[in-house]
Amino acid sequence: MVRLIAISLLSMLSLAAAGQELNCKVTINADQIQTSDRGIFKDMERNIANFMNTRKWTNDTYKNYERINCAIFLNISRMPSIGSFMASAQITLARPVYNSNYESVLLNFADREWEFEYIESLPLEYNDNAYISNLTSILAYYAYIILGMDYDSFSERGGDPFFQSALMVVNNAQSSNRPGWQSIGSTRNRYNLIENINNPQMAELRKGIYKYHRQALDNFDKKPDEGRQTILNVLKSIRNVWQIYPSSIYVITFFDSKSNELVNVFSEGNLSVRREAYDILTVVDAKRNTYQKIIATN
Repeated sequence: MVRLIAISLLSMLSLAAAGQELNCKVTINADQIQTSDRGIFKDMERNIANFMNTRKWTNDTYKNYERINCAIFLNISRMPSIGSFMASAQITLARPVYNSNYESVLLNFADREWEFEYIESLPLEYNDNAYISNLTSILAYYAYIILGMDYDSFSERGGDPFFQSALMVVNNAQSSNRPGWQSIGSTRNRYNLIENINNPQMAELRKGIYKYHRQALDNFDKKPDEGRQTILNVLKSIRNVWQIYPSSIYVITFFDSKSNELVNVFSEGNLSVRREAYDILTVVDAKRNTYQKIIATN
């Protein structure tokens, strides 16, 4: 009887998740924490994954195969007191490319300012209109960032409503005085990322995300040379943004996500196009040595 009840509950959970948007893999590394209660970290891992994957974040209907592949790798470095944690996180997002088995990385963002409380077995509560806890605010923020970036790649500025929701999360968290939510301090934090994304002077980068993915990558198998030219034009637009905001975390995040892919894209094709791409990339991205292969390949 107990087994039948368990199966029924699992079936209900599966049905509840069927229409949700995210397919978020959560991994927690707590090797630096000295505690006999290791079970809390597995519980945290499951609870965070459930929060991301079973909550309805949009009004759209998703089929299971349409869910957005993303991941959170959480490295917990300190436990100042029981139930209190300090960590860094790597948030990644990938988008399928049409007519291929390839997934293009849309987001590869390092957040070094996770500071939160967690009590084992307690539900994670969240409200879009109020700040309840730092952990659920951070998770909701990244859910909206992930959605916004994914939607931007399928339609021009399609992510607007989700980026507005992410901005609301930031505004609600201002009174918490927790790191990562303010304009002061690190320029590579949650506040600055969403400020950059919503900045009208970053509009060309926002539009470029659509051109890069929907117009270039999704048609790359049929029209690779046209795809390279489109991506080159996107790089020119990003250079214009970079000239205004050379330290923009949004620009930095774009290249952290795309540098390896750009090398693969421009390692073949017309040499003049490749050389022009190389000249731009070695100016706007600090990882200059990464791009040597573009002009080294015949």
